[in-house]
Amino acid sequence: MRIEAYSQIQQVYGTSKVNKAAKTQNTTRVSDSLNISNIGKDIQVAKQAVKEAPDVREDVTAPIKSAIKNGTYDVSGEAFADKLLAKLSESF
Repeated sequence: MRIEAYSQIQQVYGTSKVNKAAKTQNTTRVSDSLNISNIGKDIQVAKQAVKEAPDVREDVTAPIKSAIKNGTYDVSGEAFADKLLAKLSESF
């Protein structure tokens, strides 16, 4: 093994352990920052409001539940079919 060849290569490229250590000490610090736009903040507020809202509207479902429980809930088959077909035609 020829040690002289390695030291000659270091001289050509100008690299040495001392120079590398000096280069790392001279680096400047770069910091990241984050700016959220007003629209982004509004979206976050809206998402939080939706998250806090209940999944089921009790004012709508309570009368139906009580009618089912009492046995007085009656759905016309014809009315149901009409609404079903109306929803189906909306999707096309």
